[in-house]
Amino acid sequence: MGKLALGFAAVAAFAFASLVAVRADAHAIGLSTGEYSAKGESVAVKLAFARGEVASVLPHLDENRDGHVTAIEVESAKKDLESKVLGRVHVTQSGAACAPVLVSAALTEQDGLAVDGRFDCASKDKPFDVDVTLLDDLSHGHRHVARAIGTTTHDEVLYKGHSSFTIAQSAPAEAGASGASGTASANAPPPATEPSASSAWSFFKMGIEHILTGYDHLVFLFGLVLLRARVKELLAVVTAFTIAHSITLAIAVLGVFTPSPRFVEPAIALSIAYVGIENFFVKDASKRWRITFPFGLIHGFGFAGALQEINLPRVQIPTALVTFNLGVEAGQLFAMSLVLPMVMLIRQKDWFEPRGVRVLSGAVALAGGVWFVMRLAG
Repeated sequence: MGKLALGFAAVAAFAFASLVAVRADAHAIGLSTGEYSAKGESVAVKLAFARGEVASVLPHLDENRDGHVTAIEVESAKKDLESKVLGRVHVTQSGAACAPVLVSAALTEQDGLAVDGRFDCASKDKPFDVDVTLLDDLSHGHRHVARAIGTTTHDEVLYKGHSSFTIAQSAPAEAGASGASGTASANAPPPATEPSASSAWSFFKMGIEHILTGYDHLVFLFGLVLLRARVKELLAVVTAFTIAHSITLAIAVLGVFTPSPRFVEPAIALSIAYVGIENFFVKDASKRWRITFPFGLIHGFGFAGALQEINLPRVQIPTALVTFNLGVEAGQLFAMSLVLPMVMLIRQKDWFEPRGVRVLSGAVALAGGVWFVMRLAG
């Protein structure tokens, strides 16, 4: 019976390794930003996306299909960007549609793409209604952080099923009213607002979604808890990982230092392969937090990539950083609350130690190795 169970575990482990290894794009996250400014009879729009998200809407954006979008390809795709990206943002005024005009489109840092446009409407003193129907075309769970600038400024976090908002406009001031002070007031920028509670909650949920779909991070943690250890030792390992990735997440998002994803992604894969191989030789897990901490620093830069693909407004960075990280921790705790009891239960089986641990550790090492090769090749 023990050999049968071990054989089943081996098949399941390597099927698991093959399944997760194909997901080399573990840090993709659906997040974009938009600034919508009322300017007389028009609305000026500045949109920022991850290039991969736009390529999902415009398959021909990557014209030579080499996996990289170039400035020349963006220039060639401007008509499609106007119709299928900007044109999927509907701006109306009293029910009348406003005409979209593409102003510019350009690549940005951290694998981003900026699309700037203008919607020409009929009136200077009526509110604009905006519906970002483009969200229907993007990935499931995509969030669009919108800033509406009119007589007041407010932030909205939009998603499929909740994709519209209004930009208020005041009536033009009467001639001669208020003198110079009235002119100064009219030219003054609208007051900025702090991110709303709904915005914070949305970033928190994105953090949860990111860790629960970040298969490489989960496989890394799974490899760490395979070895027999006391609860205190496991807590030290998980705490070291948490502190480390929180540090580098903040460093990257705040713009202090950002290593290239071409280094970070393969390094994350190598950390997974290392843990899987180390499980064959390490007998004492009490000091393992020492290696978990530097690996956690690398994983933190991977988490940061989710927020860096777009340019969040500076006022939103602290809220996004804190709540996204809290979401990551909540998702991590949830995953560990499922995995740890399962591992502790099967540890009671005679076949699990050391043979079962070796089989599962081999699967972890295999997944990390395949990810490493795929990310180098990509």
